[in-house]
Amino acid sequence: MSTTTLPKPLRLIGAVGSPYSRKMLSLLRYRRIPHSITWNGNANQVLDEMGIDKPKFAFLPTFLLPNSDGGLEAVCDSTPIIHRLEQEQAERSAIPSDPALAFINFLLEDYADEWCTKFMFHYRWHFETDADNAATMLALTMDPGIEESSLQQFKSFFKERQVSRLGFVGSNDTTSPIIETAYQRLLTLLDAHWQQMPFLLGNKPSSSDFALFGQLSQLVGFDPTPRRLAYECAPRTVGWVNLMEDHSALEAEQLEWQAWGSLPSTLTDLLTEVGRTYVPALLANAQALKAGEKQWKTEIDGAIWTQQSFPYQGKCLQWIGEQYQQLSSDEQQRVTTLLQGTGCEPLLTLTAR
Repeated sequence: MSTTTLPKPLRLIGAVGSPYSRKMLSLLRYRRIPHSITWNGNANQVLDEMGIDKPKFAFLPTFLLPNSDGGLEAVCDSTPIIHRLEQEQAERSAIPSDPALAFINFLLEDYADEWCTKFMFHYRWHFETDADNAATMLALTMDPGIEESSLQQFKSFFKERQVSRLGFVGSNDTTSPIIETAYQRLLTLLDAHWQQMPFLLGNKPSSSDFALFGQLSQLVGFDPTPRRLAYECAPRTVGWVNLMEDHSALEAEQLEWQAWGSLPSTLTDLLTEVGRTYVPALLANAQALKAGEKQWKTEIDGAIWTQQSFPYQGKCLQWIGEQYQQLSSDEQQRVTTLLQGTGCEPLLTLTAR
């Protein structure tokens, strides 16, 4: 199957400091899908200029994709976009052909998108040095020629706004040690995993690799404190991030994802990290949503975590459950066996309502 309905080039609006922009740009490069990107980060302005309706929730990257009327619509959510691209172009797929492995890929992509972004946002805005760096560099990546007075004005406004939003992702004085310990633990687990295989699920990248890269592109390449930590304890991961920027030359047709029966223990270790941190958050959030509560509290990694309830994370839990239910009984059994003892088991029986 070849691309038939996608615009050539496919257009997106992104920002250098957006982990999801970097996720999708890396995926498009790997999949050799012709594309162009507007690097100004102001999706609303571009959409207004083009006369395209804004999405209900606008965030980056924003893709301009064909709608049912033959025009273009603004679409933002990266994972559904990836699956749409899979339908449009089969070559150089980023979804494992084994349905059971595809489920693990879906779970790891969701973990990277929804939990690892807490690392990114925390390190970017919690520490004064990082916050000052981010406010400066984010402005300069949009306009390197910005006047100094405008730069200082933007820095002050943007920094204050972003720091005030730390609580939305659960970053506060109580949760900071959980976030920072989990980030450094993940770096150590990844460095061990790269010694077994070059990507999360084998010898070629899947969508979970691109999701993880998106977050690490910021943590390793943009923000000073997490970058220093990565260079100190996870040099292999630093190298991996640098390579993930562009795998367009990787001859993926000659490569395979790992056979199910030979998945390394380092993958189980990574899934155990998912069960240790992300799963309790998903479950507590879902319970709060069901009860109509605006906040949730639970124990994560031996400490109390409190944050605002988010409907989107409720949908994430539901989607994970739906992905599992779509598997055959044999595939479900393989997944259940792999996840046994990781802490991820509740995901296979609970969905958000």
